[in-house]
Amino acid sequence: MTENKSVSNTRNILESVFKGIQEKKGHHILDLDLSEIENAVTNHFVICHGDSNRQVTAIAESVEEVVRKETSEKPWHREGMQNAEWVLLDYADVVVHIFNENTRKFYNLEGLWADARIRKIEA
Repeated sequence: MTENKSVSNTRNILESVFKGIQEKKGHHILDLDLSEIENAVTNHFVICHGDSNRQVTAIAESVEEVVRKETSEKPWHREGMQNAEWVLLDYADVVVHIFNENTRKFYNLEGLWADARIRKIEA
């Protein structure tokens, strides 16, 4: 895959992820661009939270559905659907973290990766 196709695919996945989160009213959506950070595990972390575990599950399902419809991509790995306090969807270059609010505050990923370029995505 050429560099431009890879960047384009990543952008398409990101936009689909944002749309999936927004469809289920996810809160405080952030895109942490890690692409300039040496030894980062991925290029982008997308972080958001829901008001309840049910909403966290709904957001995760919406993200998977929109990304699959718009890009034909499925997550390489997913975790956390059982308790829905923190759901992780791994699309290789884009890793989506969907939290309930208290779990998000506790782990503070945006603080841990404060050296990333952080972009707030409007609802």
